[in-house]
Amino acid sequence: MVKSKPKRDMWSGITITFLVLFTIFLIIPLFGILRQSVIDPEEGLSLKHFLRFFSQAYYSRTILNSFKVTVAITVVTLIIGIPFAYFYSFYRLKGAKILFVVSILCVMSAPFIGAYSWILLLGRSGVITQFFKNVLGIQIGSIYGFGGILVVQALKLFPLVFIYMNGAFKNIDRSLIEASANLGSVGVNRFFRVILNLSMPTILAASLLVFMRAFADFGTPLLIGEGYRTFPVEIYNQYLGENGTDYNFAAAISVIAIVITALVFFVQKWATSHYQFSISALTPIEKKEPKGIRGVLMYLYCYLLVAIAFVPQLYVIYLSFRNSDQAIFKEGYSLNNYRVAADKLLGRSINNTLILGLGSLVIIIVLSILIAYLVVRRRSVLNNLIDTLSMIPYIMPGSVIGIALVIAFSRPPLVLTGTMAIMIISFVIRRMPYSIRAANATLMQIPISIEEASISLGTSKLKTFTHITVPMMSSGIISGAILSWVSIVTELSSSIILYNNRTITLTMSAYVAISRGNYGLACAFSAVLTALTSISLLVYLYISKSEDIKL
Repeated sequence: MVKSKPKRDMWSGITITFLVLFTIFLIIPLFGILRQSVIDPEEGLSLKHFLRFFSQAYYSRTILNSFKVTVAITVVTLIIGIPFAYFYSFYRLKGAKILFVVSILCVMSAPFIGAYSWILLLGRSGVITQFFKNVLGIQIGSIYGFGGILVVQALKLFPLVFIYMNGAFKNIDRSLIEASANLGSVGVNRFFRVILNLSMPTILAASLLVFMRAFADFGTPLLIGEGYRTFPVEIYNQYLGENGTDYNFAAAISVIAIVITALVFFVQKWATSHYQFSISALTPIEKKEPKGIRGVLMYLYCYLLVAIAFVPQLYVIYLSFRNSDQAIFKEGYSLNNYRVAADKLLGRSINNTLILGLGSLVIIIVLSILIAYLVVRRRSVLNNLIDTLSMIPYIMPGSVIGIALVIAFSRPPLVLTGTMAIMIISFVIRRMPYSIRAANATLMQIPISIEEASISLGTSKLKTFTHITVPMMSSGIISGAILSWVSIVTELSSSIILYNNRTITLTMSAYVAISRGNYGLACAFSAVLTALTSISLLVYLYISKSEDIKL
């Protein structure tokens, strides 16, 4: 009697396909970086590039600089973001929808636009700087360096803490708050001893996201860092710098970046493991009316914080209508900046942004649904490996991904450098984790009994998946998709390595205009980019019928 082979279904083939794709487009490129970092053209196998980095304070100091400013940014975003989320979640604030939408627009802008805007406001010739100097006779501090990076990034990233904490606060059961009050814990004491402790897993998750975003940010420290050199900027300078390039040294720094971000990720995972509990709001928190002086202070804090964070973007839009001559803004208003932009690749930039963005998003949605199903419903060692591989780019600077793809696909058998394909691959790799996490969380909440009931009634597994499971995952899919989409259209750190004149996007056009000192043109590109992200958010809120974004 011949023993029959075990039957393989469609999902086994999908698992193998994903492993092959991750091997080609992630593992091999990362090994390419590792290989280039330890291979010297003259000496062969060598660790000289790593020794050079750690032996010269000029380079090794960039690690310390990045850690110092990133930790400071993370702490400040928690300090300003948690109270903001608390007031929003526990009190019935007037204009809450406005606060929500505007704060989300702050975090959805391209990273370097905030830095550029603050230069126009608080730079050496900034409008606020000149006002204080000429009218009030006060010399205010510089926006450049450590302080500038901290201010710009904290104001941009605190909405991430707000999004996370708003979701956590909504899951706190009212009975726990009432129980703490019966035990004498009220007011500020209850906030620190009960509410924050119950929210600690979320605080750690928000801290990791802010830390990774700030650590990997390239545009902000490049524009306003000046002498304060950070890790991502040094990688860029070694790979595409004006003072000469050293690809092997850039690869070595990239490897160090991967190791450092991985360590931070595992430390966060270890810390989170000490807060393994779940809460469910059977009786949700009832929002209170803000009254008296405390209510006035709440309104002042929330609206002032959002206004300060959003003013730079409004100022850029305002300047886009001012007459300008390169770096000088003149009296009067016109659409001249937009006319110049139209002559300087505006149409191509918009088309490329939409084509690359929508193409990447479709791929991300399809892959995220399949990966989420494999991880949640088809648990196995291989599927867990796929989940882990999909999260690796989440903790890596974009410039590292860009360099890895250039090394892997700049020679036969697969030459993709300079094409839209390599940019789409980069966007998919970098931004898919958002959609995967959202899809995973949603699928975990769907009882498997629903699918089993459908199959028991004679519906095929494939039809059950496409007609039952996927529609029920729609809320998580849409939420993850909007975050992936906005991250794609505002992507800079990997695009600056991969783009060319044919594949230039709105983000890159704005950055190029800034780097060339054409501020009026930069404002026009930035305003169009801000409009695109605003429309994306409004479309999401309309389609999802939601007042929230889930991460």
